[in-house]
Amino acid sequence: MKNEVLYLLLNNYADHEVAPTLDAVRSCSGFHTLPDYSFDTMPDDYAALVLIGGFGWLDEKEADKVVPIVRRAIEKGIIVGAICNAASFLAKHGFLNEIKHTGNGLEQLQLWGGSNYTNRAGYRNEQAVSDNRIVTANGTGYLEFAKELLLLLENDTPEQIDMFYRFNKLGLAALSVGK
Repeated sequence: MKNEVLYLLLNNYADHEVAPTLDAVRSCSGFHTLPDYSFDTMPDDYAALVLIGGFGWLDEKEADKVVPIVRRAIEKGIIVGAICNAASFLAKHGFLNEIKHTGNGLEQLQLWGGSNYTNRAGYRNEQAVSDNRIVTANGTGYLEFAKELLLLLENDTPEQIDMFYRFNKLGLAALSVGK
C-alpha cells in the first residue's frame, strides 16, 4: 500500500482545519487550493482518506459522490478520518453505526444522520475518537485528530507522536516543566 494520505476537500471546506475536482477549491474564508486528484483520477492505493470539515458537506449533490469512496476505503481497511461537519456526513450515511465516535455534538449527528444514524450509545464527548481505523473529531479537535491519525499511520513511535502533540497543544514551556 502506498504511504499517501488523501485529503478530500469540498467547496466551502474549513481551511482552519487544514477536492474532488482538479479545479481550484475555495475554503469558507476564501483560501484557494489546487487539488492533485479529481473523483475520476483518485488512486486506488493509499494509506488514509481524510475528510476535511466545512460547509460543503451540506451540498448533497457534491457530498453524496463521496459515499462510495468512503465505503470502498472502509471495505479495504484504509484509515478514514472525518473532522467537524465531515463526521456528521459519516453519521448521515450510517458509517458511524458500529463504532465509537465523536463530532460536533450528539445533537448535530442526530440531526444530520436522521434515521440513518443509529449509534447514539457509541458517541463520545471527546475532541477526537479512533475506533476500527476510523477517526472522528469535532471542529476544535484538530490536534487530537492529527495525533490519532498519526498513531494509526504509525508515522513515528507513540512516544514521539505524543511529544509532538503536547508541544503543539501546550507549548515549549510546558514540556520543559519537571526536567
